[in-house]
Order: sequence, then structure tokens, then C-alpha cells
Amino acid sequence: MPEAARPHRLPPEPALSPRQGRHTSMRLIRTAGVAALAASALVLTACGNDGSSGGSSSDSKGGKTLTWWVMKGTNPDASTFYAAAKKEFKKRTGASLKIQEIQWADAHDRLVRAFASGDGPDVSEIGTTWTPEFAAAGGLTDVTAKLDKSGLGKDLVPALKASATYNGKQYGVGWYAGVRSIIYRKDVFEKHKLSVPKNWDELEQTVKTLKKEEPKLMPLPVAGDAAYATIPFVWGAGGELATEQGGKWTGTIDSKESKAGLDFYTGLALKDKSSSVGATTWRETDVLDSFVKGKSAMVIQGNWTPKTAIAGDPSLKEKIGAFPIPGKDGGINPAVLGGSNLAILKTSKNQDLAWQFVNMMTTSQLAKDWADQAGYFPSTNSALKPFAESTDPLVKPFAETMLKAGKTPPSAPGWGTVEGNKTIPQMVQSILTGTSVDKAAKTASDSVTKTLQEK
Repeated sequence: MPEAARPHRLPPEPALSPRQGRHTSMRLIRTAGVAALAASALVLTACGNDGSSGGSSSDSKGGKTLTWWVMKGTNPDASTFYAAAKKEFKKRTGASLKIQEIQWADAHDRLVRAFASGDGPDVSEIGTTWTPEFAAAGGLTDVTAKLDKSGLGKDLVPALKASATYNGKQYGVGWYAGVRSIIYRKDVFEKHKLSVPKNWDELEQTVKTLKKEEPKLMPLPVAGDAAYATIPFVWGAGGELATEQGGKWTGTIDSKESKAGLDFYTGLALKDKSSSVGATTWRETDVLDSFVKGKSAMVIQGNWTPKTAIAGDPSLKEKIGAFPIPGKDGGINPAVLGGSNLAILKTSKNQDLAWQFVNMMTTSQLAKDWADQAGYFPSTNSALKPFAESTDPLVKPFAETMLKAGKTPPSAPGWGTVEGNKTIPQMVQSILTGTSVDKAAKTASDSVTKTLQEK
């Protein structure tokens, strides 16, 4: 799927390539299909040369070589992991593994060029919000049968499996994922005898108490440029971002339920004064920074951020805790599950070998090792279960959220463009600066509909 925060490894929100080029190239693919784009490959290549060829080849000893593209920065020190993956792949298949790191900002357009030219990798890491888009373009291999035969399909976390589903078929396999919950200052809560809120009413009351008792702290920043902190409240009120009927996607951010969620979340800032004027333009990284600097009591953040917060201020180690975003009437509120899938390019000349690699990376010890090192969660229920049963108070709430309430944005081919256009952040910022929820939601919903229905 990409607000980019490279120091925090996985982009908390989709790290998209430049909007105009991205929009144009994918519109070409949707219209013509990958096969018809072969003649356009030179035009696309003019946007930038990959500098290397991918796909299956032979090594110096005549054996097979599989090429894998992985996004740079998810795991800052991946050399040891890469060596282990190459060794295990060689042991299992006798083939060599060639690993190429790709910048998130360049990845979308490089993959588009690979689809057109056939000169790409066998397997690529692909953001969850990109997978339906590329599947619709005809660039990815349908792995539904292989998933079913292997039994892996039944073990994948449902929301992550859904992120790689297009028209009922599977075009990728979840590799790792992250989800957001609320991290908070335990010492501040203890000082004022506050309990972890269990529903929205209690969350609002906690905000009010903190505002009164700790005037120098923001109870809960409402960041204008952090869509993945906003979306849970739309879902929590029973709303959806977009719905599909008869193959046609329509924005539904202006539904009664969606607007109720938006009204509650932005109301924490506008009515309860939980935030600051400056937070109107904040991204997730700014929110985390405010927490590390002791300016916020609660923040909505990903499971990879507690370690970052403690690294920024070691004194926080004994002061912070985490809890799931509470559901409107109790339970765990749905939260955005983001991460990456592993997908096989249709142009790969060795589909079976590519599947063996994908299966290895998602079911072996390598899956857990990558999740541990990168600070994320593995993609299968069986591998995630130990995290959900963990006694670590900074792990368990996030793992429970992912297992019980993780949810992905609409699996519409154009959803990545919606995120690239910053439709939701623009809506939130307009509400925070005086536009009514009704008007802002209608504008955003119309924009979503236009984008998703554009051919």
C-alpha cells in the first residue's frame, strides 16, 4: 500500500511516486492493458531507466536465478537477513536469489515500466493499496489456486488477504503488516486516576479530564495530514470510504455513519480542545515527535513507534503504555492495517520458482525474523498469535487490534490515486479550519467517486 516516514521503516501511509506521472501511467494501463503497452514501453522508459534488467536468468554455474525487488528502508539493516534468505532459497530450490532494493518513491513507476517491457523482477514487494491497481492492470499473477493448494490462504490474516484480492482472485500474499492503536503516558493517567477508555464516550471524557488537569499537554492531537488516524473513526461509526456495486465504486464518506465518525474525531479538537491549531497540518511523524517531547498525553500511532519513542527519550520506557482505539460502544475499533504483499509479476519466466520463494518468505522462520527486525507483524494468524498472547504491554494491544479489528482501505484499483491526491487529509484540514463536516465530506466523497470511476 504509502505519509512517508522512512526512519520508521514501513511508510505509515502510502509512499507514492509523483502524482501526475503515476496517474497518467496507470490510466494508460487500465485503458490498454499490459499486453498492448509493449509498444509504449519506450515512452515509459523515457521517464527514467531502471538501470538493470530483472526476471529469471542463469547464474555463472548455469543454475536458475530469481530476482526480487524489495523496498529500501523497511528494514534499515537488512544485509544479514538477505544473506539468510539467499541461503535458505538455495537450500530449498538449488536456485540463486538476486535482491534489488528499490526506493518507495520510485517503485510505482518502475513497476509500471516492468509490466510494459517485461524486463522486471520475478517477485516484488508491493504496498497493499497498490496491489488491486496492478492486478486490474494485468501485471500480476493470479495465485489463488496455489494459495488454496498450499493451505496458506486459510492462515493469512483476513484483512491482509483482502488487500491482495481483486475480483475474487488473489494476486499477492501478505508479507508483513502494521496497525495503529493509542500509545499513552501511563504516569499521567496514574497521577489523575484515569483508566484506559473502553468506548468513545470514555475517550472523550478522558480528553476533557486531561485538558483540565494537564493544561500544558495536548490530550490527543488530531493531525490534519494523517489519514490513517482519521479512517478508524469513519469505520467505527459504521461508515465506509467507498462501496462497490456492479463493478462500480462510489465514495461514501458523506454517508450519515461516516459523517458521525468524522464529527466525533474532529470534535475532539474543535469542541473538546484536545489538539492545537498547529496540528492541522501535522503528519504522523509530527504527532510522534510531540509525544516524545512530552507535549501529548495520547497519540494514535503504529506498532513500530513505541521503540522509536523510547529511543528518542529513554526515560519514557517506564512511562508509556498502549491500548486499542476503543470501539464506539465498546470492544476494539477497526483500524487501518497497512503493510506489503509479495506478488509475482506475470512477466516472470519461472512462475513455479517464484511461488516457492513467496511461500518460503511468508511461512518459514524468515517471516518472523523479518517482522522482528523491521518492527512489524507477520502476515499469518499462526505467526501472529504469539504476539497477541505476549505479556509485553507495548506489543499485545497492537497484535490484538490486527487480529480482531484490522481492516484495509477499499480494494478499488484507483484507491492508491485517492491516497496520492490526499483526499482525506484535505477533508480533515478543511473541517479543522471551519468547513462543516457535511460540506467537507460531500466534497471528499465526490472526489473519491470521480477518481475511482475514471477510466
